[in-house]
Amino acid sequence: MASKLSTEERTNRTMENKYISVAEFYHGRSIFITGGTGFMGKVLIEKLLRSCPGIKQIFILIRPKRGQDIAARLTEILGSPLFDKIRNEHPANLKKIVPIHGDITLNQLGISEIDQSTIIQEVSVVFHSAATVKFDEKIKQSVTINMIGTKQLMELCRKMLCLDALVHVSTAYCNCDRKEVSEIIYPPPYNPDDIIQLVRWFPEDILEKLTPSLIGNRPNSYTFTKAMAEHMLLMEANNLPVAIVRPSIVLSSFQEPMCGWVDNFNGPTGIVSAVSKGLFRTILCDESCIADLIPVDIVINLMIATAWHTASRTNTRNITVYNCTSGIDNPISWGTFVRLCIDNTRKHPIEGVLWYPTGNLRVNKAINFVHGALVHFVPAILLDILSLATGKKPIMQIVQTKLGKAASCLQYFTNAQWRFRNDNVKNLLTHMSPKDRSTFQFDVSTIDWKDYIEKYVLGFRKYLFKQNPATLEKCRNNMYKMYLLHQLTKVVAVAFLWRFLMKKSIRLRSLWEMIFSRIVHLVKMIAIF
Repeated sequence: MASKLSTEERTNRTMENKYISVAEFYHGRSIFITGGTGFMGKVLIEKLLRSCPGIKQIFILIRPKRGQDIAARLTEILGSPLFDKIRNEHPANLKKIVPIHGDITLNQLGISEIDQSTIIQEVSVVFHSAATVKFDEKIKQSVTINMIGTKQLMELCRKMLCLDALVHVSTAYCNCDRKEVSEIIYPPPYNPDDIIQLVRWFPEDILEKLTPSLIGNRPNSYTFTKAMAEHMLLMEANNLPVAIVRPSIVLSSFQEPMCGWVDNFNGPTGIVSAVSKGLFRTILCDESCIADLIPVDIVINLMIATAWHTASRTNTRNITVYNCTSGIDNPISWGTFVRLCIDNTRKHPIEGVLWYPTGNLRVNKAINFVHGALVHFVPAILLDILSLATGKKPIMQIVQTKLGKAASCLQYFTNAQWRFRNDNVKNLLTHMSPKDRSTFQFDVSTIDWKDYIEKYVLGFRKYLFKQNPATLEKCRNNMYKMYLLHQLTKVVAVAFLWRFLMKKSIRLRSLWEMIFSRIVHLVKMIAIF
């Protein structure tokens, strides 16, 4: 006969079976965030404060920048439209944010002993999103931030008295040397510690020469060091409760706290913005390839839910990986993405457009190069000459050089595609209540790309270019004029080309005379009838 359970055992068994919501989990907890001043970090802070109002404190690692101390930087961040909802409805929640003076590149993260002591005693959830996301970053800086910074954060986490979850933000493309990427940590080509020692001892000029052989089949130091950091976590986390979230190409917000919010020109946004201005017209891109795009609030909701689920795990030796991607469940091709973007930049034009927005996706490098020279640099040179003649600073060639560099960094990702498995993400949804799935929504199948991209374009118009929606009608009238000018230019160009060819070819001139005479004859016949 089974023995009766004690009162304490029955209580424990009941607690194990009771569902604790995400908001309940965060109630009374203190959070530590690296990368809180970045695009994703800001959205994470806002979402935690708004949807988990019981949070005790959010400690944010901030370094002084451009003469601003950490208090001034925090004030600037909280002044963003992103925090309008909290500022208007629950302004007291903003006081829960505590800036911590530090730097991810410094020893012990540059955190003072007093602040370390506070973090060690109070923090139970850590979100590590600090990273250099520059595709062309030098290997030394990339290793210092993405690898050494992660290593030092783990050392701090080991001292924490009540750590329940460490969520490390990686990238889906850290394993871009594989065409199918599962939610596992793949073995790297080198020992991470060897790479760290290499950048510590070798001068930068030698490291730059070694970089191509180090990164191998990966396109840049960013994806390489992110892969190294993942393996370092696997090797050194020991019993730390670690999970990894790998977003793909992060764009503006889908729903929260407002549609279309974005605060940087990184990735496709910089190119699309240039297209909307009429500055950029051709890029090397296979339009049939899947563009694995992910809205920033989808990533943040998954991160918050990941920490909640990680804290409930009994086995902390295994690191769960979550591929936060859209390509399998809700794919959109680069061709469709670009066409929708161009359509919406014409529908919702920005002020100061220099030409009618158009775009060509090409897979032939030579043709793309020649076309780019004709439509990017020739007009830039002419505009710079005009600027010099009128006493203004010539900048268009500099702008086109920067855009060309940005497009070059994206080419690897726009001319290939990957299959990112996301079984762990789908499985996590099954552990959440319907209410939590709604509050912390990360089901990519719910995205309507046509609607999303329209709001994306309106978003960068409002939040990046700081343009008032009231100016839209005026901008649309100007866009119509640009359209007429664009069409006229094409007619004139064809006419000049045809005239040039006719001068060079007697056969073409004869053909033109024959066609013209037949047209005249046809018109006469119609007139008779």
